[in-house]
Amino acid sequence: MAEPSSKAGGRGFERHALTVTLLTTASRFGGLAREACFGRLIGVSDAASAFGFAFLVPNLFRRLFGEGALSAALVPEQARLEAQDPQAARRLASLMLARVGLLLTALTVVGETILLAVPAMRDDLGLRLLAITLPYMPLVCITAVAGAVLQVRGRFAPASAAPILLNLSLVIAVFVAWWGGDGPVDAARIGIVGWGVLVAGVAQATWALWELRRTSPRGVVSTASDREARLGLRRVVTQALPMILGLGVLQVNTFLDGLIASWPTVVGPDIMGRPYPLPDTAMATLGYAQRLYEFPLGVFGIAVATAIFPQLAREHADPTRFLDTLRRGLRLTVFIGLPASLGIALVRAPFVTVVYQGFAFDASDVDRVAFVLLGYSVAIWSYSLNHVLVRGFYARREAMTPVRIAMAMVGLNLVLNLTLVFGTSLGVAGLAWSTAVCAILQSLILGRVLSSRVGRLFDGDAVRSVMRTVACTLVMLLAVAAAMWFVPFDGLGLGTWAGAAVELGVLAAVGGVVFSSAARLLRMPELRWALGREVRSG
Repeated sequence: MAEPSSKAGGRGFERHALTVTLLTTASRFGGLAREACFGRLIGVSDAASAFGFAFLVPNLFRRLFGEGALSAALVPEQARLEAQDPQAARRLASLMLARVGLLLTALTVVGETILLAVPAMRDDLGLRLLAITLPYMPLVCITAVAGAVLQVRGRFAPASAAPILLNLSLVIAVFVAWWGGDGPVDAARIGIVGWGVLVAGVAQATWALWELRRTSPRGVVSTASDREARLGLRRVVTQALPMILGLGVLQVNTFLDGLIASWPTVVGPDIMGRPYPLPDTAMATLGYAQRLYEFPLGVFGIAVATAIFPQLAREHADPTRFLDTLRRGLRLTVFIGLPASLGIALVRAPFVTVVYQGFAFDASDVDRVAFVLLGYSVAIWSYSLNHVLVRGFYARREAMTPVRIAMAMVGLNLVLNLTLVFGTSLGVAGLAWSTAVCAILQSLILGRVLSSRVGRLFDGDAVRSVMRTVACTLVMLLAVAAAMWFVPFDGLGLGTWAGAAVELGVLAAVGGVVFSSAARLLRMPELRWALGREVRSG
């Protein structure tokens, strides 16, 4: 099979994708360490559910801005000005930072005022924690804007590594909270963890702004450059408003999941005079499962989308190069995402056990979280694919099409959430399955519509690539299932956690070796791309 040339695709995004992947891997492993501390020191408790609710709003903005709308709107305009007028590009970055900072600071002040005016706030743990974590919203969004500009300049490290600061701050905070009392962190001490979020936001924004200033061009901004920057700002804002829902549909769906799960924590155990079908620990269970499926999504899926977007933005005027780059991105996303999806679904129990079990997190908690994780994990490939597909639309300055699709998906997700939670025995897992179904449907619709705009996304080479990925994944699953069946992990006598750790390590090694060997046997170029090697010239 002939590989696309590097000339056709421009400077390959694969090397940047590897940089983002490595840094994001470090931050995601830090995230797993953070969640391991949360699971053991807080557990599946009402305190954990209250913290999960409080972090919903600032975390939604982090995802939308850090991985979504504003960055997606800014990158094409910033890339154009960086190439044509660096001083205008510097001015655009300054204007964007000032506007975002002022707007979100104002929203934060309004939100804090409302929270302070709520009489029930003194008695509601979730609202008290929300008041502490809300200022993280403008800080993390400023970090995202600075990170988007730095990505255009080819500097992916600051934005990709910034979450490490959040993880470190939260780990320190939860240990301080635990150290100050007896037993798991409870409602009286969980506020310390909320303050850890705010400390992380200050550190992240400081680092990103320092790096942005260091890389900005020197000189005086002319009147013409200032005018061009203001026109660029107007275009960015016009593009960003519809993008918020278009690129953030997974985040919005996750946010809705959290609101439904948080009802017992914030409102009470009843709804309209009837018992609510979810317990007051539902948000904690959902949150622990989300952190695990987000691990491969952040490491690989968002890494590819982040790295490919500046290149798509530069190539949108050249249909051939644009389509070639987009096809490579989709092939690489499926190649990484499909085995990650099904692999995690298969090893979900030891995965949850290794990360969480111990002290305040027992075997029954493992079963509940693993059951929810199954629903989320089957669509990891689709969550990743959607990030790339939506960025394909935005690179073409076509924002409204994915917005209309996203609005339909949000509505469908809400209907499915309520149906599965209230009408089935799935419980919290119904929220996960609803998100997965909507993500898969969104991928199919986005792919079909984008193909009608730019040409067939899955041509002969791409279809063969997907079929080979499916074949490699099936071989991997058979090998992992055989290892689970024939190796007596339970009889090793290592204890629950150590036995699960050995099982997870062996199964991951077997899966990785078998999948990569099968891909090498089939001479799949995606294996080389995943290692950060750019495409060869024909």
